[in-house]
Amino acid sequence: MELQHPEEQGIPERKGQKRKLEEEIHEGREISLPTGDARRALLAEVTAQVAVLESAFSWRESDRAAAKRATHVLAELAKNEEVVNVIVEGGAVPALVKHLQAPPCEDGDLSPKPFEHEVEKGSAFALGLLAVKPEHQQLIVDSGALSHLLNLLHRHKDSSISRAVISVMRRAADAVTNLAHENSSIKTRVRMEGGIPPLVELLEFTDTKVQRAAAGALRTLAFKNDENKNQIVECNALPTLILMLRSEDAAIHYEAVGVIGNLVHSSPNIKKEVLSAGALQPVIGLLNSCCSESQREAALLLGQFAATDSDCKVHIVQRGAVRPLIEMLHSPDVQLKEMSAFALGRLAQDTHNQAGIAHSGGLIPLLKLLDSKNGSLQHNAAFALYGLADNEATKDCVAKTLKRLEEKIHGRVLNHLLYLMRVAEKPVQRRVALALAHLCSPDDHRTIFIDNNGLELLLGLLGSTSAKQQLDGAVALYKLSNKAMTLSPMDAAPPSPTPQVYLGEQYVNNATLSDVTFLVEGRRFYAHRICLLASSDAFRAMFDGGYREKDARDIEIPNIKWEVFEMMMRFIYTGLVDVTLDIAQDLLRAADQYLLEGLKRLCEYTIAQDILLENVSNMYELSEAFHAMSLRHTCILFILEHFDKLSARPGHLHLIQRIVPEIRDYFAKALTRPNTHKLRL
Repeated sequence: MELQHPEEQGIPERKGQKRKLEEEIHEGREISLPTGDARRALLAEVTAQVAVLESAFSWRESDRAAAKRATHVLAELAKNEEVVNVIVEGGAVPALVKHLQAPPCEDGDLSPKPFEHEVEKGSAFALGLLAVKPEHQQLIVDSGALSHLLNLLHRHKDSSISRAVISVMRRAADAVTNLAHENSSIKTRVRMEGGIPPLVELLEFTDTKVQRAAAGALRTLAFKNDENKNQIVECNALPTLILMLRSEDAAIHYEAVGVIGNLVHSSPNIKKEVLSAGALQPVIGLLNSCCSESQREAALLLGQFAATDSDCKVHIVQRGAVRPLIEMLHSPDVQLKEMSAFALGRLAQDTHNQAGIAHSGGLIPLLKLLDSKNGSLQHNAAFALYGLADNEATKDCVAKTLKRLEEKIHGRVLNHLLYLMRVAEKPVQRRVALALAHLCSPDDHRTIFIDNNGLELLLGLLGSTSAKQQLDGAVALYKLSNKAMTLSPMDAAPPSPTPQVYLGEQYVNNATLSDVTFLVEGRRFYAHRICLLASSDAFRAMFDGGYREKDARDIEIPNIKWEVFEMMMRFIYTGLVDVTLDIAQDLLRAADQYLLEGLKRLCEYTIAQDILLENVSNMYELSEAFHAMSLRHTCILFILEHFDKLSARPGHLHLIQRIVPEIRDYFAKALTRPNTHKLRL
């Protein structure tokens, strides 16, 4: 099976990271979506807590205790996403935002404060849970939450380090993560309001949960936001993130590798900085982590590193990445196998690595993954095998495997695929048709592509607006043509439609027994009517019909050069001529004019040897002008074979539109003849 070129393969999609706050959620506590009386009761509870928050904004101990309880109740309710909308409807957002800041106090009052930092922590936690729903993110930010949350990230500078201070900073970072999750405008606003420097600073904080929360926020902010990426790097986050990769705490190195992955995604300059900062070896080390999430992120990141240049691909292999990546192919975790296959595919693009991957046992698990029901996993495994197939040591194994797949496409398997091709959605139908074009037996071509509409599905891909789909269709059609028929020099001269009489070389332009003379460019050419009558219907009409040449002794031949006419006559007298490229097109014109099909085929074959990207359009026009079907079919196959290169040239879409009807007719005839795999063009 032919696959898309590895350089065309995209990088698996990365995601921003939403903080789930799972350690705060009590297992078994579920609240179903409230309706009727239950909803009214819930709304009344929310309204009551909001009223407490609005009236208890002071340093009085009773107010602080009440506010703490209210934020706790709202947070507990918000842990169930089904009731978040009711909480927001009850007016909780502005009340919670208000308590992200400490109440005012008199100047110079340094006395201990009741529940200091506790209410702010509870408010940040509750708002972070409400922000899990994207539709509430902007409301929370517009209510003024963002500036207060960013101020909370500095609490360790204004107060002595305590458990409460640590918790409030962590909750603030988590809330920023959820607010910015897949929200580009809020990501930008965080940067504009100065949120990135304090988050980078917190990567070095002594508490690991704060480190993790800060890394999670940076991971989200870096996702698909180039300005944020640049500022994170400018704030010197890379050295700390690389140190975090070596942490024994799985939660820490998971977040760190996620941040680095989002930083380098589609950013080649940052990728170079990350590699220069020494990230490669610790990332390879994470392939052996006990945390499957870290393994997955590390494999994906290595795949991104491997796209940099060949030297990097070699360094990754030299530093021991291949064996753990291959071991990951055996994991029950589908995503882990997917990322591992992706990384191996990137590494296999370097010839120095191909034999090493095969020698380390990579072929068998990759081949097994082709049977996966997961499309992405199949795709990445095929991508890796595509690279390995460039190596002589693995070509034979891959070829044998594809042969085994071909042998399985029959009976119930084929019937099921044909069923999908009839009733499934159009994208599925097209994928099935593409696969069958590569893998089915020639004996099943008519059933698949004529009786079950497979040919129209492939032609539909050619007419797609997607360049990739067009290329997929062209490659499949070319593969199908190779299976269905062969073209050889012997095809160039089929038997003439009329019986042949060859007088022989000695009678070419010989006056002996000549009964007709042609005048070509002022020169006489002696010929024999009996030979001409047998050679083509055109001469038969000339001498047996009602034309004036019937009884003429001398016949003038205009618009044909002497050397062309002489070679045409030599073919008529001998059945054999050596057609050279310099005369082939003129001779084709003459052969078409005088209905000499055998000579036409010889000319077409010679012309076909000169088809190039630059002239294929002109050659196709030539085939149309002189009804040169063999040349036309050769042009079609050339266009399909070199479709990727032709697609980069101007005018290719117009050319494809012109030839689609001819492609349809060509394959319809070829696939409906008996024994199509033995046919000649």
